[in-house]
Amino acid sequence: TVMAAPVTNDQSWFFALALGVSFLKCLLINAYHSTDFEVHRNWLALTHSLPAAQWYYEATSEWTLDYPPLFAWFEYGLSHIARFFDKEMLVVQNLNYASPATILFQRLSVIVADVVFFYAVKECCKCLREDKGKDLLGKPSFILTVLLLWNFGLLIVDHIHFQYNGFLFGVLLLSIARHFQNRHFEGALLFSILLNLKHIYLYIAPAYGIYLLRCFCFTQSNADGSLQWRSFSVVRLVTLGTIVLSTFSVSFGPFIGQLPQVLSRLFPFKRGLCHAYWAPNIWALYNIADKNHLIVCSYYERVKFKLLDINKLPKASMTGGLVQEFQHSVLPSVSPLATLICTVLSILPALFRIWHRPNGARGFLRCLVICALGSFMFGWHVHEKAILMAILPLSLLAVESREDARIFLILSITGHYSLFPLLFTTQELPIKIFLMLLFTIFSLTSLKTLFRKGGALLNPLEATYLLGLIPLELICEFVYPLTVWQKTFPFLPLMLTSVYCALGVTYAFIRLYISLLTCSDSTKKIKTQ
Repeated sequence: TVMAAPVTNDQSWFFALALGVSFLKCLLINAYHSTDFEVHRNWLALTHSLPAAQWYYEATSEWTLDYPPLFAWFEYGLSHIARFFDKEMLVVQNLNYASPATILFQRLSVIVADVVFFYAVKECCKCLREDKGKDLLGKPSFILTVLLLWNFGLLIVDHIHFQYNGFLFGVLLLSIARHFQNRHFEGALLFSILLNLKHIYLYIAPAYGIYLLRCFCFTQSNADGSLQWRSFSVVRLVTLGTIVLSTFSVSFGPFIGQLPQVLSRLFPFKRGLCHAYWAPNIWALYNIADKNHLIVCSYYERVKFKLLDINKLPKASMTGGLVQEFQHSVLPSVSPLATLICTVLSILPALFRIWHRPNGARGFLRCLVICALGSFMFGWHVHEKAILMAILPLSLLAVESREDARIFLILSITGHYSLFPLLFTTQELPIKIFLMLLFTIFSLTSLKTLFRKGGALLNPLEATYLLGLIPLELICEFVYPLTVWQKTFPFLPLMLTSVYCALGVTYAFIRLYISLLTCSDSTKKIKTQ
């Protein structure tokens, strides 16, 4: 199955959107940047100044290299351009160095690297089925382009907070597009490269593995859609294996003698279950349940019921703002193994579904989104930024299906709002609110126009929940700082944001699963070649 379609001949609107968002990114060059800015400056310095054998041992800065080797080589390449801006940024000992030239270079490196993302979005748009009778603003390709190029989360995470997610998501979307175009070897190569650029994408590797094995290595299915075992192609499997092994060999080959050290950097399990700011997932709800249990136990202790000895309970530090291991106070503490088991169990039904009833590349994409969201919901030490790994691929489905548009609105609005705490400075407050409103209003109006025949996309309960983000923002940003609790409980607004958003993300995850398990195999929203 291929998501193939004619595209309007006049593509000037695409380039206008790309240039417009690039201009906006340039306006944000002098905005606030997080510690991730220093992380990447340090990686520029150590890859430029030290031999490769020392890259994963260097520890002058606390922000040690913890990305796979291909990204380290990417930083190494950037460092040779950086020296023309300011050589001092390439000195390992210059911690927290941020001269105007350094800021300019690092910001521009992210903006230029987004060219990969632009190309990937253009390729995805070529795959969409278009209605020639519709005007430009009602075309799925136009809506998808805006949803991706002007994605609120990418704008604030990459071009204010500071990271290279646009470049990485460009590789992912290009890989997805190649699979929709039946160019599976290219898709597999691109995903192998992506895994060696940032290992967080391992979470969606099961979707790739099952899909390629079922729909590419097995070349035919029976009339009822079941597997035809005799159609297995050993040549295709060996070729795919060769592509993956070759990519990993090139990436990890120079570091083979220090593989344990590299892996210890890539998978630091001592960082704790949750990040300093809880990602809005199941563990945020688990943490708040633990806190509530502790409060209840404390109450009964005071009124002499003495169900538990409070003095013997471990003191949880989940709201202390530190990245560390901790124990829950009342509920059982969660281990990395427990999160792995929960993650695997959360994605298994989706994997079984695409194995038994693949539903082509569209079924693969839905499974990929579920794998991304399942790992976000149940993973160990999940960053709030990881929600983008589900939101961006879901954008492709949102312009093809009414139910997916509904899920996209809930997940994107909730997930994007959960990123607000990343930008906590006063001068960035109007920027994040304006950009969030801009993207949300466009998403709501464009998808409503696209699926106008079926009535409202959101039911009253869903709309009420999303509107609840407005008073939540007013309380957290404007009211709470004026109260006496601000000094005593400074992390309470973060906790409220995380828990409230976790409810929406969990609901979207459930809706996505219902959609996967109830969709008809015969329903083809995507045109086949």
